[in-house]
Amino acid sequence: MLSSLVVVLDYSIKFSGLKIPFPWLPFLKFDFTGIPIMLSVLIISLNAGAVTSIVAFLAILVRSGDIVGASMKAFAEFSTVLGFFIGSKIPGGRSKLSRIFSYTLGCTARILVMFVSSIPVFTLYYGMPLDATLAISPMVTVFNLIHGFLSIFGGNLLYEALKRRMPSLVSKGEDRNS
Repeated sequence: MLSSLVVVLDYSIKFSGLKIPFPWLPFLKFDFTGIPIMLSVLIISLNAGAVTSIVAFLAILVRSGDIVGASMKAFAEFSTVLGFFIGSKIPGGRSKLSRIFSYTLGCTARILVMFVSSIPVFTLYYGMPLDATLAISPMVTVFNLIHGFLSIFGGNLLYEALKRRMPSLVSKGEDRNS
């Protein structure tokens, strides 16, 4: 169900023109496909997050034919949820400090993975000089920080709402994630 939501969000946001360009680098765009990926991890498991990320990759690939862009999106979203998941397993329960650590680790994982993967993509695939690629990397970092936070925060916001309205759904996911 959450994988289907990723597809619906990707297609509807793309074709409606509602993707929000990042002001400093307009070729980078914000969307909401990371939220259902985050929800799949919170409700089901990290494996579900991996599958939902793969579905996002396939949906973007089918829609655009751009294997590099689809791969970058899937790497970005999965690295975010992987970092968050690892951070959430650190002892300390569900304290505020533990939550901050999970958010930080999720965003940091995304930033690092995207920095490392964007260097060859910008230089080899797009033909951008290395010095130009390194010059824009701080802006790419800020974009990934914001986007990672939006995915984690949006997924957690919806998760908390689901927990209040459908506790049986969420408790099953918490049993699997433990």
